[in-house]
Amino acid sequence: MSLHGRTALVTGSTSGIGLGVARALAAEGARVTLNGFGDPADIEALVAEISATSGSPAAYDGADLSRGEDVAAMVARAEERAGSLDILVNNAGIQHVAPIDQFPPERWDAIIALNLSAVFHGMRAAIPGMRQRGYGRIINVASAHGLVASAQKVAYVAAKHGVVGATKVAALETANDGITVNAICPGWVLTPLVERQLADRAAAAGTDVATESELLLSEKQPMLAFTTPEAIGALALYLCSDAARTVTGASLSIDGGWTAQ
Repeated sequence: MSLHGRTALVTGSTSGIGLGVARALAAEGARVTLNGFGDPADIEALVAEISATSGSPAAYDGADLSRGEDVAAMVARAEERAGSLDILVNNAGIQHVAPIDQFPPERWDAIIALNLSAVFHGMRAAIPGMRQRGYGRIINVASAHGLVASAQKVAYVAAKHGVVGATKVAALETANDGITVNAICPGWVLTPLVERQLADRAAAAGTDVATESELLLSEKQPMLAFTTPEAIGALALYLCSDAARTVTGASLSIDGGWTAQ
């Protein structure tokens, strides 16, 4: 497939899953706008690297996704910069773990704002232009926790369930507009953050990373293997392809069998 001439905005894409998706889209010719946190020099180098390796000019937008007006402005800037926004990947997210009766209300508000409300604001801003042009691909990165729950993750689980629901509504409303809206629901993904967590667990337990990886995976997944950001990028590419033009409103699990149980 080729995405030459297409433009994409990927939130939370300066590392991890979002970066894997952004690189995949850029490699197929899309002009990608990155968004996320990080050292400015590192982000500048990342934009330059993606531009050089893909041959398609990349850009960066540091919008604060916890503010709805900033999300809308980011979409508008992406459209202005490239003349259109064809692909929107809502990926940014944060986490906090605590029992409900001990869960800080301010952490609930922050997680809902970034993990759920930013998805709404992004879709709300992007859909009119996509509808006008007769083409759009919206991919919301949810989670296995968008389909099932785990204890001590009330805000994250609520937000990701909401993302799955919002995805279905948007898919229904755009079904005949040349737009598809889908959710990707990963299980454990081997991101730099997870790699650091595994190293810390191994150091604390006096074991090794391989042992801690198997222990972590076995808590949820029948398949004792991590998904990679690159694999999620490949799934996103499929959803952007013509072969997936009738795939909409779907929640696509890539979770080692987590939600099959």
